[in-house]
Amino acid sequence: MGVRTYTITVQESGETFECRGDESIFEAMRRARCGPVLYGCFGGGCGACRMRVVSGKYYLFKRQSAAHISKADEQSKVVLMCCAQPRDDIVIASVNK
Repeated sequence: MGVRTYTITVQESGETFECRGDESIFEAMRRARCGPVLYGCFGGGCGACRMRVVSGKYYLFKRQSAAHISKADEQSKVVLMCCAQPRDDIVIASVNK
């Protein structure tokens, strides 16, 4: 049995890319050169890949920096894409800091 692949859609542009369930959404976005590919640390500390999950399920496999993701953000499904893996097809959108 292989690793499942999910479709990620960038709400603003309509771009789509594939993301394996064992990689971060950010890794797949960067590989596909889709969406706002902003990055810094790749580890959840800089906040550059902060986006909102509009729909779909995800898993946070890495701790996110509290300096960039507040409790209110968590409740609004704002996450760091370098810390999230898909568990469903997902729609993401940019957020302002």
